[in-house]
Amino acid sequence: MKTGIDRLLADPELLHQLKGRRVALVAHPASVTADLTHSLDALIAADVNVNSAFGPQHGLKGDKQDNMVETADEMDPRYGIPIFSLYGEVRRPTGQMMSSADVFLFDLQDLGCRIYTFVTTLLYLLEEAAKAGKEVWVLDRPNPAGRPVEGTLLVPGQESFVGAAPMPMRHGLTMGEMGYWFIGHFGLDVAYKVVAMERWQPDDDGFGWPTSRLWINPSPNAANVNMARCYAGTVMLEGTTLSEGRGTTRPLEVLFGAPDIDAGGVLKVMRKLAPEWLDGCAIRECWFEPTFHKHAGKLCNALMIHAENTFYGHDAFKPWRLQALAFKAIRLLYPDYPLWRDFPYEYERDRLAIDVINGGPALRQWVDDTTATPEQLDAMTSHDEAAWVAEVRPHLLY
Repeated sequence: MKTGIDRLLADPELLHQLKGRRVALVAHPASVTADLTHSLDALIAADVNVNSAFGPQHGLKGDKQDNMVETADEMDPRYGIPIFSLYGEVRRPTGQMMSSADVFLFDLQDLGCRIYTFVTTLLYLLEEAAKAGKEVWVLDRPNPAGRPVEGTLLVPGQESFVGAAPMPMRHGLTMGEMGYWFIGHFGLDVAYKVVAMERWQPDDDGFGWPTSRLWINPSPNAANVNMARCYAGTVMLEGTTLSEGRGTTRPLEVLFGAPDIDAGGVLKVMRKLAPEWLDGCAIRECWFEPTFHKHAGKLCNALMIHAENTFYGHDAFKPWRLQALAFKAIRLLYPDYPLWRDFPYEYERDRLAIDVINGGPALRQWVDDTTATPEQLDAMTSHDEAAWVAEVRPHLLY
């Protein structure tokens, strides 16, 4: 399997199309070639005229640990080119930034989840390129979560930096495919090219992530493929008072952790309410003590998700429903538990964080309504999922 960057570097015709043009690279630590050379180094070694580089959330170096931790612009000490931050003073490239290049190469490893902000960064780059008459190439990479789609569609008017457009939480697309959908959905007039992967088979060989491919964190807490599979569910914990495992070695791979909740009791209620929503993975009760973030220094009872090895069922695993079910079980067992965390999430100050994450209040309302059933949530969600699958089918490249 070859990623977009490897195909570009191996194709003289593609390299020729960049000759004599100023090039910018949007990258992070997982932007590497098959031999683990960073894309910036590889492009410059191939005599591509890279004039500038851009870092998304967590930075080009991937050194920023948490959400809302900004990165400053800097000069690259090795190449003497500007490194612009798209998660600092601005989220959207400015006119000055866009003037630094003619062609923008977008080479970000995504997790296949709407809330992972690299999706929104791609949209903002396409929109600004359309205004400035610039060209955007996506150097495509695998979607490690594969093709399955899950979650309700973002409600129009609920857009944010973690919700670029009306798509479900688990969108099933590569970034190259997402770019085509953005262009069609928003009617963008932009020069756009996808340097497609070779031999990526999302329904075989790792179910999205090729077993021969080394995993490199695209962000500090994206430590492995299990996390990438779970993330479309566990990211919702960021909108709650429950720990998502930050401050441990396995963040965002737990259904929750808390010092005052009986995890085993929650699991029993989950199995009674909707046992089929636990399919496709193993759930293991465990304990941890976060070294920082929520419940730091306190012993937390937790449920660990193992969507890996022989426990993983690619089509059966439904992380968004699984996480929703954990919330519902906690609400039924602890009716007065202060579940929803009220704080500015990705700079959205007028909405609860859980609503920003889900692109609307429907999930929270379902959890808090003690009469609402899993069947009701499933019916609403299945409708949205089917609509999305039909809408994006023309844009699939693999």
